[in-house]
Amino acid sequence: MGSIRNLRWWIAGLLALATALNYLDRQTFPVLVGEIQKEIPLSHQQYGRLTSLFLLAYAVMYAGGGWLMDRLGTRIGYTVMIVWWSLANCLMGTASSVFGLGLFRFLLGMGEGGGFPGSAKAVAEWFPPRERAMAFGIFNTGSAVGAVLAPPLIALIVAWLDWRWVFYLTGGLGLIWASFWITFYRLPAQHPLVTSEELDLIQASQLESDAPAARVRWTSLFGIREVRGLMLAKFFSDAAWFFFIFWLPKYLGDVRGLDIKQIGYFAWIPYAFAGLGSMSAGLLVGLLFRMNCSVGQTRKIALAISAAFLPTSLLIMASPLSYAIVFFSAAMFGHQCFASIMQTLPADLFPSKMVGSVGGLLGSAGSFGAMLFGLLVGWLVEYHGYGPAFLLAGLMHPLALTIVLVSVRRVEPLAFPRKELIPV
Repeated sequence: MGSIRNLRWWIAGLLALATALNYLDRQTFPVLVGEIQKEIPLSHQQYGRLTSLFLLAYAVMYAGGGWLMDRLGTRIGYTVMIVWWSLANCLMGTASSVFGLGLFRFLLGMGEGGGFPGSAKAVAEWFPPRERAMAFGIFNTGSAVGAVLAPPLIALIVAWLDWRWVFYLTGGLGLIWASFWITFYRLPAQHPLVTSEELDLIQASQLESDAPAARVRWTSLFGIREVRGLMLAKFFSDAAWFFFIFWLPKYLGDVRGLDIKQIGYFAWIPYAFAGLGSMSAGLLVGLLFRMNCSVGQTRKIALAISAAFLPTSLLIMASPLSYAIVFFSAAMFGHQCFASIMQTLPADLFPSKMVGSVGGLLGSAGSFGAMLFGLLVGWLVEYHGYGPAFLLAGLMHPLALTIVLVSVRRVEPLAFPRKELIPV
């Protein structure tokens, strides 16, 4: 078989497909909650706890998933993760109680937690720094694609079959992807389809430390100011994001009175704009590079522009349905642009061997923030309505931006003391 030109972009597309399946699987429950409640009654607080169970497992495995990726390698590690979460998603279709929903939702979170660290590591292995924002934007677009497909696809399956079949069919798609990934993916130097020109480009620009055969102790990462700052920023920004994606369908049903078909008609729109936000991150960074901005300037300016979109969520409650969808769309566009830039920072600051671990810590912190916020939202909605939740969500990204500006003063490869290095 001959070589494939620009193979790295094909890999980015494959990662986007995995991310689409990741989000399709996680959105099945939020979109179906109205149908599930007909068989398994759920209060607002119980729904908040179920979303937080998912996020607790997601947070733990996001950190553990990064560790796993660094040790098993991207090819094997990603295969393990997607098989796990696909089987867990299938099991959701067998649930008959709140306990069963919680157990299988927890198992789903464990598997999905390894997805983004795996994608981040693959991007670090295949892309030079100037292209990473675009690559992250491409695979991050998969989250919007999966979320966009979820409402109408789920409504269609429910119309033809029932809600349990949604879990069986979407879980099966992940198993198909896993079989293709383990067959196709290799490191650049080992891939039989990479061209010599592309391999030279990748190897010449790879970010490596002065000790290429070493890595930093995992526990030492917590002592690095930049890691702590990025973790705290993700803690707040991801809390808002998971609120939007998990509570949007429920809000449309609870407050706007939409049924499953109407939710399928409207709910895909904000997710589509989220996908545009992911792609816009790479385009914005490319524009700033053409304006001769440094790597640090491009990252921080792009983060600031993205964060400015989130306070539009403060207008949702007081707006008619059509404008509420617009403001949901603006907020989700801004977050995905913000998140795509945030995901490039570990690859900008750390050697590729460490990107999985650092990315895992960041994702874990974000998921813990979302878990705690989900519990708070369940209580707020139960006793005070949705207004206070939207108020808090609209302020999270400006706060996260401030933390990044204070903690990451220079976006450049970090140097590590020799005592922190250990053999691979």
